[in-house]
Amino acid sequence: MTSLPTAEELRRLAEEAARRCGVDLDAVAGDHPVTSPVNGQHLLSVRRQTAADVAAAVERAGAAFRQWRTVPAPVRGGLVRRLGELLREHKADLATLVSIEVGKITSEAAGEVQEMIDICEFAVGLSRQLYGRTIASERPGHRLTENWHPLGVVGVISAFNFPVAVWSWNTALALVCGDPVVWKPSELAPLSALASAALLDRAIAETGAPEGLSQVLIGGADVGEALVDSPGIALLSATGSTRMGRAVGPRVADRFGRSLLELGGNNAAIVTPSADLDLTTRGVVFSAAGTAGQRCTTMRRVIVHEDVADALVERVAAAYRNLPIGSPLEGGTLVGPLIHDAAYKGMQDALQAARQQGGEVVVGGGRRLAEEAPDAWYAEPALVRMPGQTDIVRQETFAPVLYVLTYRTLEEAVALNNDVPQGLSSTIFTSDQAEAERFLAADGSDCGIANVNIGTSGAEIGGAFGGEKATGGGRESGSDAWKGYMRRATNTINFSGELPLAQGVEFPI
Repeated sequence: MTSLPTAEELRRLAEEAARRCGVDLDAVAGDHPVTSPVNGQHLLSVRRQTAADVAAAVERAGAAFRQWRTVPAPVRGGLVRRLGELLREHKADLATLVSIEVGKITSEAAGEVQEMIDICEFAVGLSRQLYGRTIASERPGHRLTENWHPLGVVGVISAFNFPVAVWSWNTALALVCGDPVVWKPSELAPLSALASAALLDRAIAETGAPEGLSQVLIGGADVGEALVDSPGIALLSATGSTRMGRAVGPRVADRFGRSLLELGGNNAAIVTPSADLDLTTRGVVFSAAGTAGQRCTTMRRVIVHEDVADALVERVAAAYRNLPIGSPLEGGTLVGPLIHDAAYKGMQDALQAARQQGGEVVVGGGRRLAEEAPDAWYAEPALVRMPGQTDIVRQETFAPVLYVLTYRTLEEAVALNNDVPQGLSSTIFTSDQAEAERFLAADGSDCGIANVNIGTSGAEIGGAFGGEKATGGGRESGSDAWKGYMRRATNTINFSGELPLAQGVEFPI
C-alpha cells in the first residue's frame, strides 16, 4: 500500500468536493473541529448549533409543513426527483466526503450515495401510490374509507457509519408524505451532511418548494436531546446504539410522539454442511470485514456445523490474511480505518474478554500503519473461535471481530442465532431448501432481516429495513415503511338519508 494522504491533501479534496455540492465554507466556518480517520488529523472547523437553535428550526419546519401538506403528493415527488438528479450529478463529490470523514473505501462510499439515489427513485414512484382503501360498511347507504395524511415535522438523528444514506431514507419518504425534516447528523461527519443539505436546498429553490422543508443542525448531544423532547417533532427517527435507544424511546413516548429506532445488531450466519464454502467465504468476509466492521448489519457471529467448521475457518482466515488494509481513497483497499481510538480500544477489550472466556484468536486483531499515522486506527479484522456463546459474544462490538461457534443440529443453530438481545440481520448458507425454509419460518430466525446464501449486510432499498428486540423495531426505506411518516384517518360517509347505528344499536329520539 502507498502512503496515507497528508492533512493538506485531504483538506483540499474535502473543500473542493463540498464547494461543488454547494456548501459555502466561509458561511459555515466555526469552532467544531472536523477530523479525518484516514490520517487522524484535523481538516477544518464548522459552526455548531446548540439546543437553543432547535426550537427555531422546528418552528420554521412547522411553518413549512402547513404549506407542504396541501401540495399534491405527485408534485411533492417532483422535489425528490430533482434531489435524485443532483445526487447523481454529485455522486463522486459526496462519496469523497464520506470516505474522508468516516473512512469508507471508495466503492462503499459510492454505494452509500447510490442508496440515496435509489431511495429518491423509489419515493418518486411512491408519491403516486400513497393508497388508502375502501372498506365494506355494515350499514346501507354508507361508505367506509381509510386515508393517509401528512404527519408533521420529522426529526432525524443519524450515526457516523452511514452519514448520508440514513438521512436520505427518511427524507425522501418524509418529503413525498408531506413532512419537513430537521436533521442532526453525526458530529463526526458534518461536511457530508452540509453537502447533502445544500443539494436539497438547491432542489427546493429550483422547484419552488417552501423554505424550511430541510434543515441541518450540527451539534452535540444537547441538540439531539432537544429534538427528542421537542413537542413539534411528530416523528423522531434515531439511529445509534441500543443504549441510546433506551434513553430516546421513553422520552419521545412520554410526550406521545412517535419514534423510529434503528439500534444495535449482533448478526449471525448459520453455515450448514451442504453450504457452498466458496460462496460462503465471500459472503462472510464482506459482511464481517466490510466498512471495518462498523455497520449495524456487520456479521459478528458464524454458527457453523462441526463437520465443516475447520474448512470454513481455514478459508476465512486465509482471506483475512490477504485483505488490503489502508487508505480508503486508494484503489484496491478493502479495509479502511476505524473511526477513532475508542473504537480500537473497544475491539482490543473484546478480544481480551474473548480470550478470558476460552476463545482463540485465529488471525487478526493487530494494528496497522501506527508509525505512519499515530492518530489513525487501522485494525486487522479478527477471527476468533469460541467454545460457546459467552457473554462477550452476546455483546455488540462495533469493530471487525468475528466469532466462530459450532453446532450439531439446525435447531441448535437457530437457537444460537436467536439467543442474543439484538434482532437485526441474519442469514443461512445452505444448498438444502428445507433448511432454508426452516430458517425463514415463524420459529426460525427472529430477526427483521433473514437471508439465504448472502451475507448479513448490503440490504436493498426496496425492502423495509430494521429489526426486532434491542434493535428497536423500527422500519425504514422500502416496502410500506412510508406509513410511519403519515397519519391514518378512518372516514364514514352516510349518503342514505337515514341514521342507522352500527352493531344494531337503537337510540330513538
